[in-house]
Amino acid sequence: MIRPILSAAFAVFVLGGASPAAAQDFEPCADAGSIPALAGSLCLREAVPLDPAHEDASRGEEITLFVRKFPAPDPAARRGEVWLVAGGPGETGASFYPVLPVLRAAFADYDLVIPDHRGTGYSAKLCPEQEAAESPAGLSLAGEEWGPCIGAMQGAAERARAFTITNAAHDLSGLIARHRQSGEVHLYGVSYGTQLVLRMMQAAPVPVDGIVLDGLVPPETDPRWDLSRRTEVVDAVGHDVLTPAQIDAYRALLADRTAGWRKVVPGGDLRAFMGRALNFPQLRERIPAVIEGLSRGDTAPLEAALGALEEAVADLRISAQSPPSLPLVMLISGSENNARPDLTAQMVEEEAVDALFTSPLPGLLTNNPAPLYERDGFFGGVPRNLPPTLIVHGTLDPNTPYEGARDHAAILSGAGNDIRFAAVEGGAHFLPLVAPDCFVRIVSAHLDEGQEAPARCRSARAP
Repeated sequence: MIRPILSAAFAVFVLGGASPAAAQDFEPCADAGSIPALAGSLCLREAVPLDPAHEDASRGEEITLFVRKFPAPDPAARRGEVWLVAGGPGETGASFYPVLPVLRAAFADYDLVIPDHRGTGYSAKLCPEQEAAESPAGLSLAGEEWGPCIGAMQGAAERARAFTITNAAHDLSGLIARHRQSGEVHLYGVSYGTQLVLRMMQAAPVPVDGIVLDGLVPPETDPRWDLSRRTEVVDAVGHDVLTPAQIDAYRALLADRTAGWRKVVPGGDLRAFMGRALNFPQLRERIPAVIEGLSRGDTAPLEAALGALEEAVADLRISAQSPPSLPLVMLISGSENNARPDLTAQMVEEEAVDALFTSPLPGLLTNNPAPLYERDGFFGGVPRNLPPTLIVHGTLDPNTPYEGARDHAAILSGAGNDIRFAAVEGGAHFLPLVAPDCFVRIVSAHLDEGQEAPARCRSARAP
């Protein structure tokens, strides 16, 4: 249960010691009429300082941020607004578009406001030419664009090093302060978005009525959970969904160097495919059948699962705004979320030698060509005076480990914050997508003054 404690009177805000330009108004989005999921949405583009935390921000370079709003369906019943903070780093606000009906059910009677982080989507990019919407591959990077992109980042290294978590936190704080409307104001962050929300509440706190954190990242200073250890996290979840006999059968498959499945799975890497499948409960349920089929020399279950994965990924990319920014992934992950800067490809290979399920992230951290930046004083800090905060987390999350989320929740609670934790049994990552029934039940109850959010929920999609 959460109660509104603040008003729109806090809309007056001074950003980094510099008064921002007059706030722009939302206008009908240009793509709202061509993409059904975006019908009725309103958009704005607003210039902000490249380095908003600097005392001379008003005199420096500016970048543009993009924000999309979906107004509450019934203005008379409107309670306020929820700012949706995407994950990644690198994901755009468009990652929420496929689950808008779920978010609308969970946050009934609220405007849904979705910014693109600096470096993503329709906001300013690290590689302005290569990541432009009108470039050959659109917001994605074509193979021949990678070299010029890295060159552009290195050639303007100081600009690139301004695309930090802390500066993105100032962006978010300023946007909320300048554009909040009457009624309650809540934040919902998922995955990296939880890290960004908590950074904002340290570096540039803006009063809000409540926070929902989905897939909470582990404590920043705990080396057990940083991105260089992601294969360990994924492999542990994979072991949890298999029986000892299935694990033995799977090991035998991997040991067979002449198995026919090697010509079916992309790159011949069954472990990487199995790791990706853990992100989708319906695919995760197929893993035992895939192992059983391959043990008989039957690749049909594997082929069906591969097709289902392609369809699931395609369903998440419903607009030209959707592709994530891989340069931003490299920059932020390498600068802030890698506790082992000396990590090598050989180390990654050796550490994964016995794994049955693997992640590509540790490999992406080696030989990072981005102009990395130094962590600032907010890294590892704990925000205090948080509004009522709900953490909702899947017990089989292969991206943000459940144990790491419990540890982080304990730290936040120990700092005197009002923290509630709800576990989704069998839930994976990004609960509006993988466990929508539990997500709606928990979050809607949390926002209702007459209810208490359940501490546990088992999704209908869980095996």
